[in-house]
Amino acid sequence: MERLQKLIVELESKIPNQEIINPLVSISSVGWHIEHSLLTINLVIEALQKSDPRLYKWTFNSTRILVFAMNRIPRGRAKAPKAVQPKLDFDSKSIKNHLEVAKLKNLEIKSIPEYAYFQHPYFGHLKLKATLRFLQIHTKHHLAIINDIIKLDRL
Repeated sequence: MERLQKLIVELESKIPNQEIINPLVSISSVGWHIEHSLLTINLVIEALQKSDPRLYKWTFNSTRILVFAMNRIPRGRAKAPKAVQPKLDFDSKSIKNHLEVAKLKNLEIKSIPEYAYFQHPYFGHLKLKATLRFLQIHTKHHLAIINDIIKLDRL
C-alpha cells in the first residue's frame, strides 16, 4: 500500500510533462501513460472490492511467473484493454480527477480481504497480494516509459 502510494505520488509529479510525446519511445504522450496507469489502479482496486473471495481460483500461468520473477513488464508485448485506455479527449482535469480517486482507492486497500481477486487478462486470477504486486510492476513500467520520453525530450 505504501509502495503504491509512492508510485502514485511519482505519477503526480510527471503531470507538468503530460504534453510531451516522443515516438522513439512511445506513440503515446506522457499524459496518456499517467492516465492509463491511474485508470488501471482505480479499476483494478474496484475489481478487488467487487470480487467474491470464495470464487478465487489459482491456476498455473507461466507469463505471470515470468513477469513477477523479472519484476518488470517487457515493452511492446501487450496492448492495454479498452477499459484502461484513456479517452482521446483526456486532459489535466481528468488526470487530476483520476489521481484523487487513486489516492482514495489506495487507502481502501486495508479493508479488502486477502482472497479478494482481480481477473487479469493475461495472468488469470490474482489475489490481493499478487494484485498489489502487479499494480506496482505495471506502474513502474509506465513510469520508466514516461522518464524515457521526458529524458529524450530534454536532449
